[in-house]
Amino acid sequence: MRERVKELWKRCFNDSKEFIELYFRLRYNNEVNLAIESGEEVIAALQMIPYPMTYAGSIVSSSYISGACTHPDFRNRGVMHELLRQAFGKMFRNNVLFSTLIPAEEWLFDYYAKRGYSATFHYEIKTIKRKEEYHTTKENTLVDLFGINIPDWEKEYQIECITDYNENVYQYLNNKLQERPCCIQHTQSDFNVIIEDLKLSKGSIYTLQHFQHMTNNPKEIIALAIAYPDENNPSSFFLGELVSDTKEAELILLSNIVHENNLETVKIAIPSIKEKPILTLGMARIIQVKPVLQLYAASHPEIELNIALTDEEISANNGYYYLNNGRCMFSERRLPETHQQLSIGELAEIVLKKERPYMSLMLN
Repeated sequence: MRERVKELWKRCFNDSKEFIELYFRLRYNNEVNLAIESGEEVIAALQMIPYPMTYAGSIVSSSYISGACTHPDFRNRGVMHELLRQAFGKMFRNNVLFSTLIPAEEWLFDYYAKRGYSATFHYEIKTIKRKEEYHTTKENTLVDLFGINIPDWEKEYQIECITDYNENVYQYLNNKLQERPCCIQHTQSDFNVIIEDLKLSKGSIYTLQHFQHMTNNPKEIIALAIAYPDENNPSSFFLGELVSDTKEAELILLSNIVHENNLETVKIAIPSIKEKPILTLGMARIIQVKPVLQLYAASHPEIELNIALTDEEISANNGYYYLNNGRCMFSERRLPETHQQLSIGELAEIVLKKERPYMSLMLN
């Protein structure tokens, strides 16, 4: 099955040979794969990659749809729709709460919206340009990108460039990602895949470490950046992640990345902080409604809501939901109340929008 799915992937996507080999060596396995066959040929396939996800103060299960593709000769026949139905059923039985994905093309946002997904994962790009006065002096005084002096920084801090798996690096990133209220998390095995993909891109992980005097742990990570060089601009980096304990630690790390690589600009993907997000990356769909609404109600006890829900793909979600005093009650029969009629996609928008969902490092 693996080789037949790989052949379909090659036919449908324009990925490099190196990336395809990486994906099918490290990420693909038959347990996460779903496929539809015609004779001996795989005509549609997708992989359901499990990811933990922070939501409403808990870590819940989510399933990321990866590599969804249909053979060109079988498109527009409902094959992918049937495959998604099978995927939703399997996720539901496995107690997955959310399904997520990143549409490969713009028109696919509408396609997946018809299957119950909502465009909820947003982000912004922060661009930093190197200042003319940026420099480091013989006295180890660093004038950072913003013109702030940080004296004697080398006495307290150390920069490391890493290209292989490091447990301390993973744990630091993992802790920082878990601080985000609604965010896709990365397991250790997935972080290994990220590292291998980073190598293909000739990227690196940069860490800022603080010397801990008089302790058994002489160095502690206080900032981390995952950097990808811009293929079209050798004087520019893209940071897929930038996390730190303090603003000063972030500035020191950024400034050194710029200095060591002789960069003019750095572009950083960051969670959206605006009411109207600038850029949309991914979509989410609720798979099991009741546990999601229970978490939502518990984290928003002030909300009173009566919902008449329609889910055209997962019939078990259809029914009436009543949120009151931090609890959610479900009924298959309509109670004598005023209800808000919602589709499954509209419900996802309600329960996720205020949480500002975020995903990064998805090999997209």
